Amino acid sequence: MDEYIERYGAERVWAATVVLLAAAVVLAATVFPQRVYVDIIWQYYWGPVVADAHGWNCVAWAGGEQIPCSESGATGPTAEPGYTVVSYAGYIPTLILLVVGILFLVRRLEIERYRAGFFALFPYMLFGGALRVVEDTSVAAYRVTGELAMELPWIGFLISPLIYFTVFVLTLVAVLVSVWLDRTGRVSGYEYPLAAIGTTYLTITLAYLGYATTEEYAEFYPLLLLTILVGATVATALTWLAIERFAPEINNGTRYMGLVVIWAHAIDGVANVVGLDWATAFGHSSNLVPKHPINGAIVDITGSALPANVVAVTGAAWPFLLVKLAAATFVVWVFNEEIFDEEPRFAILMMITVVAVGLGPGTRDMLRATIGV
Repeated sequence: MDEYIERYGAERVWAATVVLLAAAVVLAATVFPQRVYVDIIWQYYWGPVVADAHGWNCVAWAGGEQIPCSESGATGPTAEPGYTVVSYAGYIPTLILLVVGILFLVRRLEIERYRAGFFALFPYMLFGGALRVVEDTSVAAYRVTGELAMELPWIGFLISPLIYFTVFVLTLVAVLVSVWLDRTGRVSGYEYPLAAIGTTYLTITLAYLGYATTEEYAEFYPLLLLTILVGATVATALTWLAIERFAPEINNGTRYMGLVVIWAHAIDGVANVVGLDWATAFGHSSNLVPKHPINGAIVDITGSALPANVVAVTGAAWPFLLVKLAAATFVVWVFNEEIFDEEPRFAILMMITVVAVGLGPGTRDMLRATIGV
């Protein structure tokens, strides 16, 4: 492999690898439709998306039709929303290839002012979570009207993991436009149009979600939204002050980027605490249910470890906030000055990923609870 990289260049080897892998998957699915497409691609990758899009617990492949497992004739392979060991086996290598490609792109575009770019990309992280809620409103509409607000396959691009590809493409377009405006002297820095485009994406998405609250399947809970934002900000402030007071060296590498990292994960933590334990206090007919295995596991462990009368007062989701704050602080500590000095591109990319991992799901959970879907 080293010989090929040295002869042809790392970027060409990466591009050839992506093309060959994609061609191999398409060819195998064409030649062996049942064994490769139905039994692998559909069952572990597309089937879960179809189930999620309709809000079904299980979907079955019945002679080319995709129907709920509860219907008669559902005798073929089945799929459930969420991830499996098999799907992770495909997603993780794909993510690695994508990260390597992004590093190549950043190097090819000769993008500098990495920290400015980090803050300019902040709206995109909120946008990704908000865009995911658009699909949640479609599921809510299906439950009430029997019709999806957006049909398959298009709605599939707003469901994990395809939504990451969607947000990536939209962000890539924004980066290319912003760099072009910077290089042609139309702006004083690429970060300004980059932040503006991301803010526009976010504004349009929030406007759509605002419109959804006028429909019969959604309702606006402003006090719940305010509680999550204030709670996350207070939790972030307390964590940041504790770091500055007792271990200020933790912030030496990330500086104010660390504040964004902690706030992003505080949003996720507080949104889960409020949505899972206290949604009814804000007018919901019932509390939300965990959408991710870790959330559910923490709720189950807390509920079984503490007496019922204690859980009735404290709720069962609060440890998730502590876990998120601790994890965010650990990440801020790991990314020290040495990493930023030696590998600034890699460090910033990893910081963006860490924020997105917290703020994407957190924004989704916050907005789901806010509009009742």
